[in-house]
Order: sequence, then structure tokens, then C-alpha cells
Amino acid sequence: MTKCPFCNVHEDSEQQVYFENEYCMFIQKENEQDVLEGCGLIVPKAHKENVFELSREEWNATYDIMQQVKELIDNKHIPDGYILGWNVGKVSNQHIDHAHFHIIPRFNDEPHAGKGIRYWIKQSENKRKSKTLR
Repeated sequence: MTKCPFCNVHEDSEQQVYFENEYCMFIQKENEQDVLEGCGLIVPKAHKENVFELSREEWNATYDIMQQVKELIDNKHIPDGYILGWNVGKVSNQHIDHAHFHIIPRFNDEPHAGKGIRYWIKQSENKRKSKTLR
């Protein structure tokens, strides 16, 4: 993939690789650190469109790096919690068609503290207008 930012991570000066192993890497973008302090992504090195395409080895490698990332963020930022997650497809806010695992430290003094990964989608205004059976 010639235009994929995760396949070409070293070509973007905003992206910094902190940890990597044979299958994946942890990156942070400098321009996202202001609001989402400490946030970053674990990205498989092989171009996989979404998490459902990952091999068992890639899953295990993601776990290994996640433990390193937690230690780094815990020591550097001292968060009160975390949001961890994968977005799959445009409707779930996946804008880059290369699987990536979000690690977002959370802090008690944030304006949205206490509002987790499902908060926004379980609001009544998000209810579907009609349900279609397939």
C-alpha cells in the first residue's frame, strides 16, 4: 500500500515508533498529544484492513507491546484509567484502512472523565430509526 500512513510510518515525521517487534509497532503522533495526552496506536506491520484479519501471532505480538506501552504511559503520564479499542469500518470511525489498536489514557480531571468507549453510542439520539432484518 503506497499511500497507507501505517505502511509508511517512517515517512511521516509526526509519527514516532516507540516499541516494535516482528509483527507490530506502537506509534504516537505528536499532533495528538495535546488533547489525548499519552495516546497512541499499536499497528500490525503487515497491511491488514481490520482486526478480523490479524493472525494469532499478530494478536500475541499486540498483547506483548500493549504491556510495554502500559508501563511507559503509567510511568510518564500516571493515568487514572484507559480506553482500548479497535474501530472496524467507516461507520465505526475507521478512517485508515489498516488495522490499528487505540490506547488512550484517561484522567480524572478530564471534562469527559467517566464517559467510556460506549457512552456516545448508547445515547437515545443514537437509536436507529428502523431495524432491518437481513
